[in-house]
Amino acid sequence: MEPNLKERIFGLDALRATAILMVVSSHVLWIYPKSNAFIPTLFGLFGFWGVELFFVLSGFLIGSILYKTFINENFTLKSVFHFLKRRWFRTLPNYYLVLILNILIAFFLGFSIENTGSYFLFLQNFASKSPAFFPESWSLSIEEYTYLLLPFLLFFVGLSKVKNKAKLFLLVIVALILVFWMNKFYYHSQHKISNLSEWNLSLKSVLIYRIDAILIGVLVAWFSFNYSSIWKQFKGVFALIGFAILFFLMFGLIPMNLTIEQNPFFWNVLYLPITSVAFAFLLPFFSEWKTYANPVLYPVELISKISYSIYLLHYSIILQLLKVFMDTSQMSTTERHFFTFIYLSITFLLSYILYRFYEKPIMNWRDKK
Repeated sequence: MEPNLKERIFGLDALRATAILMVVSSHVLWIYPKSNAFIPTLFGLFGFWGVELFFVLSGFLIGSILYKTFINENFTLKSVFHFLKRRWFRTLPNYYLVLILNILIAFFLGFSIENTGSYFLFLQNFASKSPAFFPESWSLSIEEYTYLLLPFLLFFVGLSKVKNKAKLFLLVIVALILVFWMNKFYYHSQHKISNLSEWNLSLKSVLIYRIDAILIGVLVAWFSFNYSSIWKQFKGVFALIGFAILFFLMFGLIPMNLTIEQNPFFWNVLYLPITSVAFAFLLPFFSEWKTYANPVLYPVELISKISYSIYLLHYSIILQLLKVFMDTSQMSTTERHFFTFIYLSITFLLSYILYRFYEKPIMNWRDKK
């Protein structure tokens, strides 16, 4: 979720900060009574969109790294393990620390946990419903298995006699996207889903149906290298197309009878890829926004830097624990607003501490090796 670049790109920081704020805002809804009003509905949608944006961003960044290595170097097993080492040092220390904290908290509070071992291997949502324990981890499983799948596959296809590595890279990515998209067709043929809650658990959060979201970002990285003039010249047009698609997904589905109850095929097969493509269209514009125009925008960079820590801590560790000791259902609206302020303050403070004194030192040590 953080670019592997010496100089930060403000536009990508802005997207990453937006993504994590979307996710957090969706979980703030758990503090308030359920409502079908526009703002709560929008915040609920933001939770899903935030993770999808993270997926596409992640694909774009790792795709850029892998493509440059695949094209310019002899892509050996050493290249694969160098990539994995850097990604694992980026993602695993925070994940395992927070996972162990979740297990300890559940133990002391007397909550039962099933298949704890699966979380250590990122198998908790491999081909089955995402479990209730540590629910944020579903997206990290998808990330980690993409890190394994893609470089090893590139290594094996790189053993072929094909000289045009750019086209070979493209072929691999498109083929993988089609495979995981076809998985959605299979899911649709086997399941009768009529509500978003079931769809969320049994499709949206299941690894074997979702790796294509990251691969779409990888595909965009390939495009940025091979069509750089189009990438830069039409970046504004691409952004408008992306925002138009998102506008349609927000306001156009009900008028066109594309709710999950009316059109489950659209939701099972098309909705997720369309959302990923919409965010992919934003990347040319935001990846070219490279400078900080105003020091006031520094908080954007800070939120981007601590976004991974926020993602891991904000829900299972902080919000759920606060709600164990404070019953929000009995609070007035003013008290809920104050609770939200306390929750967000604790979240950003602890996330900064985790980033500053644990995540960043590990990253610095990695970069020295």
